[in-house]
Parts: sequence; C-alpha cells; structure tokens
Amino acid sequence: MATSAPIFYLDVVRGMNLVILILSLIVQAVALVHCITQRGDGFPAIGTLPKGAWVAILAVSLVLTYLISGPIGIFGLIGIAAALIYLLDVRPGLRDLSDGKGFW
Repeated sequence: MATSAPIFYLDVVRGMNLVILILSLIVQAVALVHCITQRGDGFPAIGTLPKGAWVAILAVSLVLTYLISGPIGIFGLIGIAAALIYLLDVRPGLRDLSDGKGFW
C-alpha cells in the first residue's frame, strides 16, 4: 500500500501542471489576440508602451512558456505577469478610450 502512493502523487502533480499550463496559455493567448486587434494609436494615448512592444512581449512570453519553461518556470511566471498586466491595466484604458463600446 505504501509503495503506490508515490505513483499516485506523481500523476496528480503531472495533471495539475497540465491544467495550470493550459490556463496560463489561454490567458496569454487572449491577451495577445486582444493586443493584436486593437488600434495602434490608442496605446500612446493612455500612456503605455507602443502596440508593437506589447505584441512582442506577449508573443515571446507565450512561446517561451509553451516551449521552454512551462507555467511554473521563470519564463512562465513572467509571461503570466505580462499578460495579467496587459489585461488588467492596458485593456481597461483602451476600452475607456473608445467609450467602452465593443465586444472586448
């Protein structure tokens, strides 16, 4: 009975890492798609980085999270932080700039 616990433990950890990876990739992809679909002149108007810089940051972080580190590695954590900063700070500013209309 005691010998089966490590096997079960590793399956649970692997499953949790997969769920966290999928959720982090979804958040980063949503941030990247939103950034790509926005107009470029709105970014300097709200006092943030230009659109090209945000697209580069979000795209590189998405690729590094997927290919190199996973969600718990350093690049994964940086990617999640960049996506959340974009979604929680830049996106509302862009929405306020356009009178809050639109799907996003």
